[in-house]
Amino acid sequence: MEEPLSCLRCGKCCFVDLTAYAREEDYDRWRAEKRYDILSIIEYRHLVWAGDRMISTETGDYPRECPFLYNVGKELRCSIYETRPLVCREYQPGSSELCPQWKINRLNKK
Repeated sequence: MEEPLSCLRCGKCCFVDLTAYAREEDYDRWRAEKRYDILSIIEYRHLVWAGDRMISTETGDYPRECPFLYNVGKELRCSIYETRPLVCREYQPGSSELCPQWKINRLNKK
């Protein structure tokens, strides 16, 4: 059995809009945890679906990265890691083309 790939902490998988993938269970958990900091950031962005992507109703821009991503040296980290959305918890390094290890993962499965 092969070992799962380790995260490179490059943040490539975080260059998507978290609010497009957060589930109702995530919002319920954040409310129960009284994480109004998270909820207010999401609400502040005023995001709505516009065809195939989310856009801000305030600016017309679309988010290019998760608002909870931050730099620590050469690594990117999650400021809400302990309560990150389920989609982030379930993500496996190399499982999508977003990840630089995707090709390695594909070769290992052949």
